[in-house]
Amino acid sequence: MQSTATTPDAYMEALPEDRKPAMEKLRATILENLPKGFKEEMNYGMLGYVVPHSLYPAGYHCKPEMPLPFLNIASQKNFIALYHMGIYANKELLDWFVAEFPKHSKYKLDMGKSCIRFKKPEAIPFELIAELIRKVTPQQWIATYEANIKS
Repeated sequence: MQSTATTPDAYMEALPEDRKPAMEKLRATILENLPKGFKEEMNYGMLGYVVPHSLYPAGYHCKPEMPLPFLNIASQKNFIALYHMGIYANKELLDWFVAEFPKHSKYKLDMGKSCIRFKKPEAIPFELIAELIRKVTPQQWIATYEANIKS
């Protein structure tokens, strides 16, 4: 379910009360650990963390007027989602995350290609998320993106 909020703060304000604490902590964790150069904005009706056009003028190949997406978080109907395109595009990063997850959570990893789902907001492994966020700079993401898009 996409939000109609036009700013990250409006998105956070509109969250259900039971989701706000976990989403606020997740957002803070991302902002505190996000490498310099990424920008927070609304993206696909979610909180998005993108490579702005000032760093990557080509933008997203599907919609060049959009900045290059990297990471999104959202409060969905039955879970909180973290969408990390680096995990989708980089097998080494995916393997690292899958190996580390059990060290940080007693729950089974619930994951799609780029989507990590947290059904229990109180069980989000914030320290692991912080480490994941620090692992990819905008320049590394651009290089990975270009290598994958051109192959």
